Amino acid sequence: MAISLSVVLLLAIVLVVLMRGGSIKAGPAIVAVLFGFFLASTGMAPSINNFLNSVADSISAIKF
Repeated sequence: MAISLSVVLLLAIVLVVLMRGGSIKAGPAIVAVLFGFFLASTGMAPSINNFLNSVADSISAIKF
């Protein structure tokens, strides 16, 4: 729950900054789509959430 809430908040901030800058292109569009999936909790949201959790787990397992 903490990771998904953090992701939604981060994506919302990024989306607002990109919209205010007027640079909505492919990258910002992907951010908007991900924000929509998390916010709406559609049927695809659990799959995206699982994917992002596995990415977060993989990143946290990296030892520098």
